[in-house]
Amino acid sequence: MIDALTLAVGLAALALAAWCGFAFSRDQPTKDWHFIGMAVVSVLAVVQLAVGVVRLGGGDRPAQGTAIFVAYLLGSAAAVPAAGFMSLAERTRWGSATVAAGAVILAVLEVRLYDIWGG
Repeated sequence: MIDALTLAVGLAALALAAWCGFAFSRDQPTKDWHFIGMAVVSVLAVVQLAVGVVRLGGGDRPAQGTAIFVAYLLGSAAAVPAAGFMSLAERTRWGSATVAAGAVILAVLEVRLYDIWGG
């Protein structure tokens, strides 16, 4: 994997978590700007998914197993979009909390992906 990309996805996810956590603390639902932030983080996660698949196709193998690596890649690409859709259903401050939690989950998944690859 590309360490810089993993770091960028993790830091972007933590920034999104802080932003949505701040909205939660101010009793605000997710707004359009939050969804733009979710889109940016999601695009980074999808780029990482593509890079991971290309690396696997090129013959590189993760240290802890291909199946678990692919599962974590798919989970990391789905974490923020799933939280975003759930926040649409909950148009209160708890929608912001849901996105913040999804972004923290993504950051944790990034650390785990780094470990699985052999970092």
